[in-house]
Amino acid sequence: MNCADFEILLCDYLDGTLEQQRQRDIEQHMTSCPLCRELAADVRSAVGLVERAAAVEPPAELLTRILHIIPGHNAAGKRSWWRRWLEPILQPRYAMGMAMTVLSFSMLARFAGIEPRQLKPSDLDPVKIWLAVDDRAHRAWDKTVKYYENLKLVIEIQSQVKEWSEQDANPPSQKAGAGRNQTKAPGNAATGRGERK
Repeated sequence: MNCADFEILLCDYLDGTLEQQRQRDIEQHMTSCPLCRELAADVRSAVGLVERAAAVEPPAELLTRILHIIPGHNAAGKRSWWRRWLEPILQPRYAMGMAMTVLSFSMLARFAGIEPRQLKPSDLDPVKIWLAVDDRAHRAWDKTVKYYENLKLVIEIQSQVKEWSEQDANPPSQKAGAGRNQTKAPGNAATGRGERK
């Protein structure tokens, strides 16, 4: 027997409700373990103190006071009809369930585009709600695809502009030779005309 088993069986041992084999195991453990022996002595003294206490008679009006304090009871101990009807509704789990239901419906209505001030019983038709949600999902998907296609186009344009600017900064050798021939000819280099005015 270990100390955990001893603590579990101690109350039954002190009450005298254990089998003889278990009693012997507990007594043997108490002789070998000083901590458990001290625990058993403390519990035995606490039980003795409670047994020595005088029995106290409760006052006669105590039951009446308790019945007045308990919610849902009137002086005769019977509940009124409206309290009996509202008691299941006022349970915390029911109230939280209703709150979550209202929250779920309001989120669904907002996502489906239903305005609360325009709400009609026909708006709560599951087919209409599903079609509105499906329509919103397809529109969101189309917007996303269009955004990424536009982004792809922008990236292509940016890469082409960057490529052109790099070509202007580093002209190839053929352009350099052609440029020398143009500089030898008299005229305006910007227009490429060979005449002077």
